[in-house]
Amino acid sequence: MAYNTQLADRIRGILADAGVNVFEKKMFSGLSFLVDDKLCVSVAGNDRMLLRLSPTDYEEAAEKNGVTLMLRNGKAMKGYIYVDADVLNTDKELKRWINMALVYNPFAKSSKK
Repeated sequence: MAYNTQLADRIRGILADAGVNVFEKKMFSGLSFLVDDKLCVSVAGNDRMLLRLSPTDYEEAAEKNGVTLMLRNGKAMKGYIYVDADVLNTDKELKRWINMALVYNPFAKSSKK
């Protein structure tokens, strides 16, 4: 399970600065960061980041360059997007994307049973 460790370190730093309750877990062919036991952001392979966003942010983000929808069995999984690593060149840009996921996290449903 190879993933971009530099991107993971950058994400880890932003989440640490945010002071959230985060747990790391290997899943989705990479490293996921769960905030309050809910998937928030993942490093997906070597070239992209997965985010869980609000319905409004999801719709807006889907129109941006470097963003693709997460597909499952050929259907888009609402609320989940991939952002290409080349869009995340600056820490400011990475933080902007992660903050969108953090804002939605308290409202997201937990998949824990």
